[in-house]
Amino acid sequence: MDLPIPSSPVLQSILRVGPDVLHPEPAALTEAERRQIASLALLRLAAIEDGLLDADDPAPVEGVLSEAAADAIDAWLARHITLPEPDEATCRRYHAAHSARYAQGERVQARHILFAVTEGVDVQALRQRAEQVLIAVRAAPETFAEQARALSNCPSGADGGVLGWLTAEECAPEFARELFGQDEAQAHIGVLPRLVHSRFGLHVVEVSEREPGIQPPFEAVQQAVAQALKQQAFATALRQACAVLAAQHGVEGADIDAATSPLLQ
Repeated sequence: MDLPIPSSPVLQSILRVGPDVLHPEPAALTEAERRQIASLALLRLAAIEDGLLDADDPAPVEGVLSEAAADAIDAWLARHITLPEPDEATCRRYHAAHSARYAQGERVQARHILFAVTEGVDVQALRQRAEQVLIAVRAAPETFAEQARALSNCPSGADGGVLGWLTAEECAPEFARELFGQDEAQAHIGVLPRLVHSRFGLHVVEVSEREPGIQPPFEAVQQAVAQALKQQAFATALRQACAVLAAQHGVEGADIDAATSPLLQ
C-alpha cells in the first residue's frame, strides 16, 4: 500500500550570516548542519569583533573555517564562557535520574534499514523515502525484513537487516546515542519512532530485546557525571551566545534558536 510522503522542511535557497553566504547548496544540508555552519560563522564574527582574528580572514567556504578562525573561536569561547564545577549534590541528583547512561555491558538486539548518504545523492528525497518507510514499518512491523531486503544499503539487508546483539562500543557514537543509556521510561522496544542519523546515512531501526547491563555505584562514575553536567552547561551557554550573535548580525537559512547544542548537533 502506498503511504503519503511526510511533509519535509522548506528547502533553503540561501545560507547567510551577516554579509557572508556560507554554502552554495544549503538545500543539500540537514537542518542540524545548517545550524552548525551558521553558529560557527557567528562565532567567527564575534572573534573578529574581539580583536582575536584579523578582519580580512577569509569567510568560510561550505562551512569550512580557516585554521586561524578555528583558533580564534576557541580563544573567544575561553574568554566568554566560564563554567563552574558542579558540586557533589548536583552530581548525585543527576546520576540518580540518569543512572542507565552509565550502565556497563548494556546490549541491544537490533535490525535496521540503511539509506546511505553518498556523493551526489538527493538528501531531501532520500530523507522523504526513509520517513515513508519508517511510517510503513511502524504500522506493519512484520514487513521490516521485507523492506530491509528490498531497500537497505547495508549488507545486513540480505538477512532482513539483522545486526544481532550490539554494545555501544561496537557502534558509531552517534548511532549508539540513540540506542543505549536510555532511562527506563524511555528505553524503546520495537521500531524507533524517528530516523537515526549517522555518518553512514539514515537508519530505520528496530530494537527487539534489551539487556540493561550492570549499574556501577555513583563513586565509580562521579567524574563522568560531572563532565556530562559541564557539557550541558556549556551547550546552554553556547546556545544563548549564538542567539545573541544571531540577533546582532542576522542569519538567513538556519534556525539558531532551535539548536539544542550548537556545534555538536
